[in-house]
Order: sequence, then C-alpha cells, then structure tokens
Amino acid sequence: MEMNVSTQEEQVVAKKAGGLNPAIVLPILYLIALGIYIFVLGNPGNFQAKAGEAITGPSVAFSDVASKDLHPESFMGVIYTGGPIVHILIMFMITVIVFSFERFFVLRKAAGKGNLDAYVLKVRGLLDKNKIDEAIEECDAQQGSVGNVVKEGLTTYKVLADDKTLNKEQKLVALTKSIEEATTLEMPMLEKNMMILSTLGTVATLVALLGTVIGMIRSFQALGAAGGTPDAAALSIGISEALINTALGIGTSAIAIILYNFFTSKIDGLTYKIDEIGMSIQQSFAEFN
Repeated sequence: MEMNVSTQEEQVVAKKAGGLNPAIVLPILYLIALGIYIFVLGNPGNFQAKAGEAITGPSVAFSDVASKDLHPESFMGVIYTGGPIVHILIMFMITVIVFSFERFFVLRKAAGKGNLDAYVLKVRGLLDKNKIDEAIEECDAQQGSVGNVVKEGLTTYKVLADDKTLNKEQKLVALTKSIEEATTLEMPMLEKNMMILSTLGTVATLVALLGTVIGMIRSFQALGAAGGTPDAAALSIGISEALINTALGIGTSAIAIILYNFFTSKIDGLTYKIDEIGMSIQQSFAEFN
C-alpha cells in the first residue's frame, strides 16, 4: 500500500509540474499588452493630426494626445486616450482569458471520458456486487481525477481485504485515509492558478480606480489652468481617460469573477463525485469484509 501511495504522489507531482507557470507567463503577457497599447492602439492611423501636419512613426506619444495635438479617429484610438494605466488593464484582460482557457481544458481532462454521472452509477453498481476488478477497469477507462482517486481506493480495498493482521475497524480507517490522501493529491492540479482569477476579480477594479482618479485629476487641472473659461477639449480628454479606465477595469473584474465562480462550481462537482464514490467504497468494504 505504501508503494501505491508513493507512485501516486510521483504522478501528481508530474501533473503539478505541467500547465501554465505564472512566473513565466505573466511577464510575457505584460509585454504583449504593452505592445498592443503602443503599436496597435497607438497606431498613427487611429488619430488625426492638426491640419497640414502628418503623423509619422510606428506609434504616437500619449503626451501628444493629452496636449490636443492629436485626436482619436477610431475606437482603438479612444481606448489609447485612457492613458498609461490602460496597458495594465489590457494585461489583466489577456491574463483572465489565457488562464480561463487553461482551467477549462484542465478541468475537462480531469472530468475524464464519458458521462461522469453514468460512471459513478456504474461503479456504485459494481461495488454493490463486490466486483472490484471490474470497477478498477472502469476507472482505467474513465481517465480522470475521479477515476484516479477511486482506483487508488479500490486498489487499497483489495490489499486490505487480503490483510489478516488488521481488524475490520483498522481496515476501514486505513481505507478512508487512502481515499482522503488520493483526493488531497488531486486537488492541487484542479485548483492551480484559480487564485489568479480570484485576485484579478478585485485588483482590476482597484487599478481601474487609479486610472479613473488620474483622469479626474487631469480634468480638474484643465479647469484650474483655464481660469474662468474652462478648456472644453482638455476637460473632455481627462473625463474620457477616467471613463475608459473605469470601463476596462469593471469589464475585466466582472469576467474574472464570473469565470472564477464557474470553475469553482466545476471543481466542487468533481469533489462531490469523489466523496460519493468514496462513501460507496467504504460501505461496500464494511458489507463484504
């Protein structure tokens, strides 16, 4: 039994080593977001210069937009006027998308092949008939996290059934411990990178608030500099910057929270199925041994 647990630990370590590594992925996503902000949103084609002046270079400077030398002609140019905080919010949005896809594929693989409810019912039916070998075969065919935990429990079941050194109560304790350990070893793979989605659900709004405050500061500076006659253009640029940051932050935060709750419900569903079959294994062992 110790050999089985050791083997499973090695397999789970290998699983945890896979997937996306945030320490590597996040800097890459930051550079991508910065490139989008500078070269896509800041493309000269998204802006119109003063009459008689041509826009040159691969991108425009935000200072030119803020000084009203340029004004946006397209929606991407409008987003660019949100200021330097925009590229951080773009990074957050890309991060949510990337890690959501990663969680989707990981959890789909963890759910295994075929219908999970049908698998649970079939294994429980086999356990009621004490057909342990057939149940293990079903686990091999399922190829998911539920199947991995159940297979470990059934393997321990067979070992304990032939053990003459332990009494029934001790065997049940050992069986329960084996199932709990197998479940604990599977959980890190299911929950990996979920903290990123949870964090961005809050942080995106706070960073957007920072951009909003900066935009409002620009607006009030424009009011103060103009004296009794407000500069409508400068005032509108500041307000636009504030609203763009607010929109990006709220949108990113909302998507992150929705996806986090969606994936959490999927993980809870898998955990419930594991607990359901785990109880069936213990009941079957108590009945037939």
